[in-house]
Amino acid sequence: MKASLLFLLACTAVLAVGARADSPGEPKALVQKVQELAEKATAMAKDAFSRVRESEAAQQARQWLSDNAELAKQRLAWLKEQLAELLKKTPAA
Repeated sequence: MKASLLFLLACTAVLAVGARADSPGEPKALVQKVQELAEKATAMAKDAFSRVRESEAAQQARQWLSDNAELAKQRLAWLKEQLAELLKKTPAA
């Protein structure tokens, strides 16, 4: 995660240098271009953080499912036994 954030900051710096090269004599245009690039970089960073959080949540869900799969099987087996006993006790119509 830190590496991707550093990469994003490096890309922003390169884009800012490129923006300065595109408009060397116009400070207002340069400021506008750098602001646009900063907004794009911010959106990209938010997207990256969102994907990391979603990935971590999915990983935790998979871990929870794998940890509780055996317990779920045991409970289903118990319910099946209880249902079988209940059906035995119920008189046939």
